[in-house]
Amino acid sequence: MAWIKYALITACALAAADLCVKLAANRISSSLAVLMYGSCTFSTGLVWVLWQWARGNPQHAQLSGILASMGMGFAFSGVLIGLHVTFSAGAPISLGSPVIRLGGILLASIAGLILLREPLTLRYVIGILLVCGGMYLIVTR
Repeated sequence: MAWIKYALITACALAAADLCVKLAANRISSSLAVLMYGSCTFSTGLVWVLWQWARGNPQHAQLSGILASMGMGFAFSGVLIGLHVTFSAGAPISLGSPVIRLGGILLASIAGLILLREPLTLRYVIGILLVCGGMYLIVTR
């Protein structure tokens, strides 16, 4: 389970991103914020590709990978727009972020089960029920 450390680092980046969106809400128009996000994402991706190329790591792409990556880009842009609108409407980060993230986790889990035919176990069902219960408790405070 070497992936756990990467997941934890990613969770920290995600929390920082949510905090930055909350801090930016009502201080920059949502459309301009999405443009800034896209510019930073493009620059980071370009530097990474060039770094990999300079190290001699070949870049490859299949059409299905390109389309899925484009879908990811549009989906994350939708997430950013949703976060901006949610926080600009006055949602506290302590409520808005968990509802969005846990809702996304539930939907991604369902997609994994249905579309990718990932296994359904009793332990998994209990985990999903705990997520749903946690979401209910967070929202109803």
